[in-house]
Amino acid sequence: MAWRPAGLREKQQQSLHVSGKVAAVASRIAYYLGTFTNAKYQIISSNMLGLSGTKLACGEGGCGACTVMFSKYDHLQNKIVHFPANACLAPICSLHHVSVTTVEGIGSTKTRLHPVQERIAKSHGSQCGFCTPGIVMSMYMLLRNQPEPTMEEIEDALQGNLCRCTGYRPILQGFRTFARDGGCCGGKGDNPNCCMNQKKDQTVTLSPSLFNPEEFMPLDPTQEPIFPPELLVGDAPGRVWHPSSAVVERMPGAALGIKDRPATSGFHFFPGIEMKFKNKLFPLIVCPAWIPELNSVEHGEEGISFGASCPLSCVEKTLLDAVAQLPTHKTEVFRGILEQLRWFSGKQLKSVASVGGNIITASPISDLNPVFMASGAKLTIVSRGTRRTIRMDHTFFPGYRKTLLGPEEILLAIEIPYSREGEFFSAFKQSSGREDYIPKVTSGMRVLFQPGTAQIKELALCYGGMADRTISALKTTRKQLSKTCVQAWQEELQLAPDAPGGMIEFRRTLTLSFFFKFYLTVLQKLGKVDSEDKCGKLDPTFASATLLFQKDPPTNVQLFQEVPKGQSEDDIVGRPLPHLGAAMQACGEAVYCDDIPHYQNELSLRLVTSTRAHAKIKSIDTSEAQKVQGFVCFLSVDDIPGSNKTGYFNDETVFAKDEVTCVGHIIGAVVTDTPEHAQRAAQAVKITYEDLPAIITIEDAIKHNSFYGSELKIEKGDLQKGFLEADNIVSGEFYIGGQEHFYLETHCTIAVPKGEAGEMELFVSTENTMKTQAFVANVLGVPANQILVRVKRLGGGFGGKETRSTLVSTAVALAVYKTGCPVRCMLDRDEDMLITGGRHPFLARYKVLDAGMDAVMQAALFHMESCYKIPNIRGTGRVCKTNLPSNTAFRGFGAPQAMLIAEQWMSEIAVTCGLPAEEVRRKNMYKEGDLTHFNQKLEGFTLTRCWDECLASSQYHARKSEIDKFNKENCWKKRGLCIVPTKFGINFAISFLNQAGALILVYTDGSVLLTHGGTEMGQGLHTKMVQVASRALKIPTSKIYISETSTNTVPNTSPTAASISTDLNGQAVYEACQTILKRLEPFKRKNPSGSWEDWVIAAYQDAVSLSATGFYKAPEVTYSFETNSGYLFNYFSYGVACSEVEIDCLTGDHKNLRTDIVMDVGSSLNPAIDIGQVEGAFVQGLGLFTLEELQYSPEGSLYTRGPSTYKIPTFGSIPIEFRVSLLRDSPNKKAIYASKAVGEPPLFLAASIFFAIKDAIHAARAQHKDYNRKELFRLDSPATQEKIRNACMDKFATMV
Repeated sequence: MAWRPAGLREKQQQSLHVSGKVAAVASRIAYYLGTFTNAKYQIISSNMLGLSGTKLACGEGGCGACTVMFSKYDHLQNKIVHFPANACLAPICSLHHVSVTTVEGIGSTKTRLHPVQERIAKSHGSQCGFCTPGIVMSMYMLLRNQPEPTMEEIEDALQGNLCRCTGYRPILQGFRTFARDGGCCGGKGDNPNCCMNQKKDQTVTLSPSLFNPEEFMPLDPTQEPIFPPELLVGDAPGRVWHPSSAVVERMPGAALGIKDRPATSGFHFFPGIEMKFKNKLFPLIVCPAWIPELNSVEHGEEGISFGASCPLSCVEKTLLDAVAQLPTHKTEVFRGILEQLRWFSGKQLKSVASVGGNIITASPISDLNPVFMASGAKLTIVSRGTRRTIRMDHTFFPGYRKTLLGPEEILLAIEIPYSREGEFFSAFKQSSGREDYIPKVTSGMRVLFQPGTAQIKELALCYGGMADRTISALKTTRKQLSKTCVQAWQEELQLAPDAPGGMIEFRRTLTLSFFFKFYLTVLQKLGKVDSEDKCGKLDPTFASATLLFQKDPPTNVQLFQEVPKGQSEDDIVGRPLPHLGAAMQACGEAVYCDDIPHYQNELSLRLVTSTRAHAKIKSIDTSEAQKVQGFVCFLSVDDIPGSNKTGYFNDETVFAKDEVTCVGHIIGAVVTDTPEHAQRAAQAVKITYEDLPAIITIEDAIKHNSFYGSELKIEKGDLQKGFLEADNIVSGEFYIGGQEHFYLETHCTIAVPKGEAGEMELFVSTENTMKTQAFVANVLGVPANQILVRVKRLGGGFGGKETRSTLVSTAVALAVYKTGCPVRCMLDRDEDMLITGGRHPFLARYKVLDAGMDAVMQAALFHMESCYKIPNIRGTGRVCKTNLPSNTAFRGFGAPQAMLIAEQWMSEIAVTCGLPAEEVRRKNMYKEGDLTHFNQKLEGFTLTRCWDECLASSQYHARKSEIDKFNKENCWKKRGLCIVPTKFGINFAISFLNQAGALILVYTDGSVLLTHGGTEMGQGLHTKMVQVASRALKIPTSKIYISETSTNTVPNTSPTAASISTDLNGQAVYEACQTILKRLEPFKRKNPSGSWEDWVIAAYQDAVSLSATGFYKAPEVTYSFETNSGYLFNYFSYGVACSEVEIDCLTGDHKNLRTDIVMDVGSSLNPAIDIGQVEGAFVQGLGLFTLEELQYSPEGSLYTRGPSTYKIPTFGSIPIEFRVSLLRDSPNKKAIYASKAVGEPPLFLAASIFFAIKDAIHAARAQHKDYNRKELFRLDSPATQEKIRNACMDKFATMV
């Protein structure tokens, strides 16, 4: 292998400066550079330097969990520059003489938290915490460059980071305290959403803030770590040599990232993707970041020239400065490029991706190449002794991933031209998510008019995403820029029905929509330049179509009930106590499964999975895998000493035997010395198949009568009579797509042999220690008492680690059994998404109130009426058997899908009857004492209170009128409003799961070690359990500690699921505390003025046991489907949400303008955690209903396997106004300290976004009645941009 920063002398060694430490390549990490041909910083940081705070969550630079700060001395600018980067993509050779700052380097709980770490922890912005270090580093980097940022700069800095738990609001609110603009608008009140302009509701007593900003440490930029002085010395040993341009021209093309030869161009991230996901190895990687000619910026007479290695962040800053300084007419092209860069990606990628790399990779969906082509940018190309300049036109990309450059040519620079008088330029991009670097369609459009006329002199219309390369619409450009141009445009841009990327109708419609937007924009600008009516005036209702996507600064309100007056300060129940692990999570000190230090002789496991949806296994050839360095063994079904049967119902296998039933079905595993070798070996295993017929979709399953089990049915009332008496009958079909959990920490297991009697210890990221223990014991053929399962914390779960974690755990345990060595496996993101399944998709067929659902769970039938009293109802459900990976539990467990179906037919009833939707919902809503469709009486029914309060606080009726006015004044932008309730039953439907245990150990110094059966995955369960114990024992929370969850402390635990873990474990903890208190009572009577410590030591000296177990069993579930009667749910949680959205009818974009939520959580144990759960669940539901779409090939292979293709909500996705209120004075007598479950119930409230979008589409369709003859239309979930645009039928949509 050869690696070298450009100009590094043969005998020099590369050195890394990491958080103040120096790591020399020649000594400490030479093994990695020699063995792993393309080593990346992430490996070195975690494995060799022990800096585990930098998390690996996706491996493709799409989530920001691995964000670090790079610092270097820039000789071109003569200053130190700091920029963020994704450690998972950074090649080691790019870091020569770069200082790397990780989260551990800025603060620590042992010394002093950095203000960024403190504020995210105390503002409740860290739940599971796996994403927190990356978010901290993104904010830290911003403050290093801009100590007093604006809120817009803060949101921009966080654009490259994802969080699956918090809903983002608390993070933004905490970081807002750094903003110089007073949060919303500098305290001027200019923004209508400003917190200073909020109307006060006199009926509501505002509760204290969830945190007090006055307690925060001030930011002191002078206290930041200094840049290593040795990196400032120009001629010191090891200093990088700066080659001349002559040397640049002698360098081979491969060195600078030209076609088919990926390598770092500047700090270029594309090779990291190729290495990670395509297992590519490069014999030569050259980092040209120090070559002046490739990094220079020159302002010329015709434009600005950028060296090919200039990062996009440099291009962005330079163009921003130019726009601010130059006349407007000269910066049309610059503003178009800036609009593309604005939504290109996060700062991490823009800081390392080079402008030349973007051109040379020749992506057919490039953001920038259509813009460069339309602008007529000039490229300077050099080779051995030659130099030429060409214009980037339609000939530059002759084919897929190809350019005009020769094998030995190098792209040296690009010149972006100034625009001229009478020239107009626009750039457009449409992606699955706003902050997305992989677009569906992109375009650059330019027109130049003859001076003083409306006659076109030049016209350039270029597109990405419409062919296998960037193209120019040459035929259309020969026509005048007018409405007649649309027809020519539509004829020229065609897509085959099976074109890669799909979405054919949507993409073709977008080309017309973009062109129409450009036409309107030019028309508007011409009107501003010349008041004479040369081209006609812009229709005022069309004006909003020309506006670029803008989002106001976020505002928020969180209301909760204060604790009663007189409650002791030591009694933390009901107070907003921060998550107990938040500070450690913010510092990178919190230990997750893969953070556990490596054991001596530890091995790595990689699963080998099926590439066919349904096939017989003909042969397995491991001969090539055995040749991979570090190979140890291959595991298959033949190596299992116990049973190959696994799963809750023993209907799955550890390893496939003879036949595979889905793509991703585990066939075996390879064990090697390192994860990198394991990946290579797994890909070298060759499997031959004999294909069998496969069932991929629900429709296929119905057609082939492929189902699990028998039909489930709930029926109440006289259905036939109901139909006969009905005034209107509504029927239809509705599809709800599945959802990927996308916990930031993927599945991980470490198994360690204990050396005696087959004992084994497993560290697992799981929600279910009991089943993990049982399944491992079963596969090894040993009793469960020899298997110890330990869980410190999870980096998110949401149900996805309730059972599917055992897929990894059983394989790892088997590897330990066979090798006798510790074995570790952490799934890559693409593996995790392929193998583990997600939320079940639903297909519903309904007729008025008859919901015939192809469902998958009993829970769906129990929630199929949502919140409405339906006198005559029948629901049937079938679970479809397909050749896709098994789906699993996911927050809500079938209920959100069923309730969305109910709201679907409620909304259609409202349209059919000509009544307001809110009126139909309210009239049909349950009341106190009503019986549900499964005949359970509703007691403590607070939903009507939630509804009335939400209706009032959201100012629903006034805003409805404002929206109607907005929709009349805007043709191509529409707004919608919807209010939706939720009713969620709390209990495990399987009675014996409603139990929990706890163990309390009191030590002689008065400290308490608490253990219970639940696992901590960010939901704050441990924090709440400490609060429960604190109140019960009447001691401060500082005396109580929870170390972990384990099978040797609390046995036979139920999974941490169903939102009931606080209820069950809290009561078990309470019972254990009561046992301890009862034992201490004699000593308290003897010494009533004594302290807790006095009583504890006295009890110890009297030989009284200071350990106690607690156990709780919930009321028995007695419901029967046969009789449709019996006790089912312990109680119900209620809530209401009102949401307002704005859609762009031409592109399908939507903005979430405002959401008001009123949620009944009983008497909140911890308002901060409960509000965090409400917001986090809502935003996850927002993803389910509007963004997240799993896409499969016809052969059953999952296309969407990472953040680049699967879009979860981002910081920019949440409502601009986000108001959450916890219902006051609603104690729940059926749970610990009158609280209520909160994890799952709020998720469905995001349906208010879905139906607000549908409301806006109704308004759009009403305006184009010539193309919409039916009031009812189908909008399946999720309501993606594609579905929104296609539903907004207009003249452009009909032309496709």
